[in-house]
Amino acid sequence: MIMEHAGNGRQKARPGRLDRGIVMRAALNLVDEHGLEALSMRRLGQVLKRDPMALYRHAAAGRKEVLAGIAELVLDELQPFADDTHWQTQLRRIAHELRRVCLLHPNVVPLLVTGPLSTPLGLRPAGTLKPLEQILGILIRAGFGPADALHVYRTFYGFLYGHILNELQEYVADPEENEALLRLGLYRLPLRDFPHLRRLAPELLDYDGSEELDQGISILLAGLGQQLSHR
Repeated sequence: MIMEHAGNGRQKARPGRLDRGIVMRAALNLVDEHGLEALSMRRLGQVLKRDPMALYRHAAAGRKEVLAGIAELVLDELQPFADDTHWQTQLRRIAHELRRVCLLHPNVVPLLVTGPLSTPLGLRPAGTLKPLEQILGILIRAGFGPADALHVYRTFYGFLYGHILNELQEYVADPEENEALLRLGLYRLPLRDFPHLRRLAPELLDYDGSEELDQGISILLAGLGQQLSHR
């Protein structure tokens, strides 16, 4: 922080020098706290105590570039691990690690899911392509052909994001109230019309996101293992 002397002899604080990392981190903090809708160059300028026009030096494309930077920051939080383990173990670890990071930044999840849909692959930031490169390498080393590895990646991440979005729907500010409402709603359903939902009430009330993800990954990996063995 740079200090300058005020006329009355007291020192007045002046914001330090900005760089791209500071801008993107401030943007991520803003989204974490207030959601994607709250992010604008003007609001970000207020957070950083700067003229919004000064931010374009670090994000020339404005809000769109800031959103891409936020996605890179979040994906960069994924913890690396040794790549000498079995390919199925690696995919399982990736799944749980992505879930961990997404639950830390739930407001960013819609950006991670829908952002690639609006940006051609060749124009996406390099940081957002690291998961694709990582999984392609894992699968090709395991014996999948390059084209098959790409199909597996799409299926794998489609399942992961679907699970994470579903788990976030389970999350509310007051979990006890959510459970009470769910219990009441389930038992109001006519047994004749909804026998399966009524029978599954205990499982629906006892939702465990990590365990649910593991069950789904096991099903997916079993199918992929069978496909690879046929090759």
